[in-house]
Amino acid sequence: MAERILMNEFRTLSREKWVNIELHNDDIFKWDIALIVLNKDSVYYGGYFKARMTFPKNYPYAPPEFRFLQPLYHPNIYTDGRLCISILHAPGEDALSGESAAERWSPAQRVESVLISILSLLDDAECSSPANVDAAVMFRTNHDQYCAIVKSQVEKSKTNMPPDFVMPVSEAVTVPEVEKEEPDFWADSDVDSDVFGGSDSDEDLDMDQSSPSDEDDDDEQQDMDEE
Repeated sequence: MAERILMNEFRTLSREKWVNIELHNDDIFKWDIALIVLNKDSVYYGGYFKARMTFPKNYPYAPPEFRFLQPLYHPNIYTDGRLCISILHAPGEDALSGESAAERWSPAQRVESVLISILSLLDDAECSSPANVDAAVMFRTNHDQYCAIVKSQVEKSKTNMPPDFVMPVSEAVTVPEVEKEEPDFWADSDVDSDVFGGSDSDEDLDMDQSSPSDEDDDDEQQDMDEE
């Protein structure tokens, strides 16, 4: 089921202008992604931020992993590109962090909702529990310097654009808003296991569907070294 769901989501997102996606080595469980910031009010405006998204075999019942391949100076982004964001945390309540089940991953989430949440996070940093303490301190105490660092990284990110890439006009592109899930959605629903749409057909691609492994870290580190 995971392959069918991911292929449907891949096809849908491939038509969007605010994100550029490709399969990594033709593996439906690994996506190479570029998030494009089109909000002119954002200090990250114009950025083309490369990342990798890795999906578990039991997707969507477990969350994907997301990592920026280019270092980003941000309170909620670790220096290795991983994010501290609720939507990528395993389903269920977490009394220790104070996160409610509605804030965390659930099978009702989609890749699109994750990417939109990440774009929102860039401009809505949570400094109370930072992944990058230095960035959080500078964000609060010397915001001008923080913005200068970010703008420098935005310019560097543009060197990763494909030769034939044309930056979309922000006024012509609408990034959807994340739909909030009702906490008792699954408890009250009578939907069957095919709720995610799609069907097995000859349209499904013949591709390598090997499960994600520790090799991901080596690939991602190599990509970051090349940046």
